[in-house]
Amino acid sequence: MTSSAVAPRELGSDPLNVAAWLPRMASRDPQALAVAVAWRKGYHRLTAADLDARCDSVARGLMSLGIGRGTRTVVMITPSPEFFAVTFALFKIGAVPVMVDPGMGVANLGRCLAEAEPEAFIGITKAHVARCLLGWARRSVKICVTVGPRFGWGGTSLSALERGVARRADGTVEPVVPIEPGRDETAAILFTSGSTGVPKGVVYPHRVFAAQVCSLRDAFGIEAGEIDLSTFPLFALFGPALGMASVVPLMDASRPAAADPEHLLAALNDFGCTSMFASPALIEKLGRHCSKHGLTLPSLRRAISAGAPASASALERFSGLLSNGAQVWTPYGATEAMPVTSIGSDEILSDTCSATASGAGVCVGVAVPGIKLAVIALTDERIARWSDADVLSPGKIGEIVVQGPVVTEAYWGRDEQTALAKIVDDDGSVRHRMGDVGWLDERGRLWMCGRKSHRVRTNECTMFTVPCEAVFNTHPAVFRTALVGVEGGAGIRPVLCVELEQDSRDADKDVLTRELLSLGAAHNHTRSIESVLFHDGFPVDVRHNAKIFREQLAVWAARRLR
Repeated sequence: MTSSAVAPRELGSDPLNVAAWLPRMASRDPQALAVAVAWRKGYHRLTAADLDARCDSVARGLMSLGIGRGTRTVVMITPSPEFFAVTFALFKIGAVPVMVDPGMGVANLGRCLAEAEPEAFIGITKAHVARCLLGWARRSVKICVTVGPRFGWGGTSLSALERGVARRADGTVEPVVPIEPGRDETAAILFTSGSTGVPKGVVYPHRVFAAQVCSLRDAFGIEAGEIDLSTFPLFALFGPALGMASVVPLMDASRPAAADPEHLLAALNDFGCTSMFASPALIEKLGRHCSKHGLTLPSLRRAISAGAPASASALERFSGLLSNGAQVWTPYGATEAMPVTSIGSDEILSDTCSATASGAGVCVGVAVPGIKLAVIALTDERIARWSDADVLSPGKIGEIVVQGPVVTEAYWGRDEQTALAKIVDDDGSVRHRMGDVGWLDERGRLWMCGRKSHRVRTNECTMFTVPCEAVFNTHPAVFRTALVGVEGGAGIRPVLCVELEQDSRDADKDVLTRELLSLGAAHNHTRSIESVLFHDGFPVDVRHNAKIFREQLAVWAARRLR
């Protein structure tokens, strides 16, 4: 059985090329803030006119090097004015940015860049040092541009490139008219983080980017003139297309859980931010800090948290800091399809969190406009046609499948993974297998139960991570838990890994173990868990600091249980 919402607003006059929003912003309100990036003790600010002109300057320089329509170009730049200028300049001229997550590890980075076969590489000095030492994309890269000091690796610096651009009598650069791409023309290649497997390059057509702009704007009621506190660089790029200013606070974007709450609060207050995108780890940290010091966040109209489920306690704490009518939205999606569903903290706290605590899974809401949801029977095999899929009725757990305008259709250079993840519908459109398990309720709400690859299959049953872990996460001493399977002589053994709250680290582990096993014994789906191991700090993804690397924990647990 499927569920779907009404069709989204038509793109109409909205451009397919997201870079076309820049000249529109500059024309409508040239002095409006477009980007502000924390820089030492202040902020580097660009107005709408400044950002558009900077993009034109960069675009002219890149074209002089031979970068143009279809040129695959690695972008490895830290959040900065240059990050925005370079990325939108590439979109303007029709080049294809290749975005990789540095947190995926050196080996994965090399493999991903080799697969993408980029012709150009634009990065900070550190990225070029690594490229030269490790041979990243050595066979394909012909054009190098450095953001920062350039040493002995050839190419040119971005600053020199911009200085060499021809200018008119008034010192300005001839505007670059954004290309008008075909709907299916590749706009970018965005690599997944690799937190649940080998990173894959997701091919983004221009129509998907354009659909995402519409979907985000409609789903969250975003209006032109708003100011977004952007703690995730890729989401910050949506700011100009959504008519929002993007404020990048002083923090290491690759380690959101380590961000200083005072820096975030300074940015929120200095700019009067109305919106905030943050990982669950950041929602947790900022919420605890504000609650401890009696602070509120009155300017925020909304907070958007994604990357992993946020705990009910974190949502309750953070939503209590907001003004009436504002709440935390927790959209569900992935690099391959985003956003898919959304639900607000009001509904979670008043309705769904009690069921989550009992093991129902995490409710991630109803489909956003234009998305169709379905749940199919679990299988690790390829499903070529939708007519071959075993679609489940409400209440039954299976793999989540999505269809709609924000759904991508292929991975770059990975035909086998594309075949495993995509199902062709009867009308020729493509559905994406999310790799997550869950179920639909009678109201069309989706309940997520964890990654398909993380399910623990014992001799007696199949156990899903989120429903099991939620039972134990209710213990006041527990920060988070992770269910893993450990191979034993009699089959797979379910093991609960536990990370404690900071102030409970010295508690009696024997007492805690008995209390946790007692919690598990009260529920049929957790009763078989008899092994509890305490871990000082779970390995998590770099991008959000929230996705738990259960594969690593399983190896650790196996060693501990020998």
